[in-house]
Amino acid sequence: MTLIIVFMLIMGYLLIATGHLTGVNKAAIAMFIGTVGWVVYICWGTDYVTDMHPDDYLAFLNGAEPTSDAVKYFIHDNVFLYYVGRAASIVMFLLATMSIIEILNNNGCFDFIQKWIRTRNPKRLLWTITFVTFVISANLDNLTTATMMLVIMHGIVQNRRQRMLIGSAIVIAANCGGCFTVIGDPTGLLLWGDGAVTATYFSSYMALPAILAWVIPTIFINRALPERLDTQWSPLPYRGDDTNLSPWQRVVMLFVGIGGLWFIPTFHNITKLSPFLGALCVLSVLWVVNEAFNHKLMNADQMSQRFIPRALQYGSLQQILFVMGIMLGMGVVTETGVFPDVARWMDDTIHNVWILGVVSGFLSAVVDTFTIAISDISLYPVVEAARLEQAADAAYLSQFTRNGSYWMIVAYTTAVGGCLLSVGSVSGLALMKMEHLRLGWYLRNLTLKVLAGWVVGLVVLWLEIYYV
Repeated sequence: MTLIIVFMLIMGYLLIATGHLTGVNKAAIAMFIGTVGWVVYICWGTDYVTDMHPDDYLAFLNGAEPTSDAVKYFIHDNVFLYYVGRAASIVMFLLATMSIIEILNNNGCFDFIQKWIRTRNPKRLLWTITFVTFVISANLDNLTTATMMLVIMHGIVQNRRQRMLIGSAIVIAANCGGCFTVIGDPTGLLLWGDGAVTATYFSSYMALPAILAWVIPTIFINRALPERLDTQWSPLPYRGDDTNLSPWQRVVMLFVGIGGLWFIPTFHNITKLSPFLGALCVLSVLWVVNEAFNHKLMNADQMSQRFIPRALQYGSLQQILFVMGIMLGMGVVTETGVFPDVARWMDDTIHNVWILGVVSGFLSAVVDTFTIAISDISLYPVVEAARLEQAADAAYLSQFTRNGSYWMIVAYTTAVGGCLLSVGSVSGLALMKMEHLRLGWYLRNLTLKVLAGWVVGLVVLWLEIYYV
């Protein structure tokens, strides 16, 4: 049964990697792996439970006769719900940040972007929109940020080749900005929630590599653009008898939405509660402010007329289901005990976290950023610092302690490596659908540019870890 579960996971990876060819949605594949994997696991639960949780199972029985139903109840209460809670904490955080973006977008809080980039100068437009994407994705969800910016750019730039180049730069900026903080990308959020990294330490090491990985390919993209862009400026979007919020009201909403998320690391350090509770708290406050500023529209029952871009709705739902499915699938494989065996083989064969990071980066370009990242994270537990004193290979194990280099390497290489090909991230797939972009075109025009930034950022990360 272990071979069947592992085979399902590998086949799922292959289907995810070829989703752009088969047309099968990544989220559907991930959900299938997560659900069917647990069904197979629980059917042969006795063997797994007695191998992985013998003491806990005996305590659960409390002298009662072991039966098939008892095993299933134990798995549900003590094994399955743990992984559900772990996945739900990530999903709830994503749901909160995506909702924050939709509230801010619906109230015109991002309309200033169109005013800033109102130019035919390709340099100014490219750097302004990618800078805003980088900053927002570091604080909110990178997929939703990238999709929102692609929608804005699509309505401005008329030439398809120019849209493909600028859209690729937006995807790169979103992925790089997302890996800069623990709340900008599901991988960083997972590492933070598992106690593998702390927010300040993580950002201090990831900042410069992420910036370089964004800036270097953007410089090359800028050179590929013409001297003047083919643009068309339309009026700001109609949202259904618009609110006409004053500038100070929109600033207040931005401060509550984005500024509130900056407080989440402090909230987590003080309360030790899951970060998604802080995100939900920010969302609730922003919701109250939204209703206070829009009370006239609320009373006139006109809020329902507001237009929410379908791309935002579809992309958000797909990301949530994909993350839930992958985390449940990874949980069932973890419970088979396969990952420790794989980790021992890698330690004996490779014994170098930088090689693992580089390989993970290239795999992310083909399969998926989050899929490869969570696979790497599942291989190794966080090593307690006290264990190093008794370990024969303390220098190697120190890379897996809290704030160890392995976690930063995985987060960086997978996030930026996913930009090497347009199919490596959900943001890249959104760009492919929106602009009908072909993988071959991206490979010829963007892959080497992204690779240059990825390598430079990786070298800087190496220098920071060993010399700073």
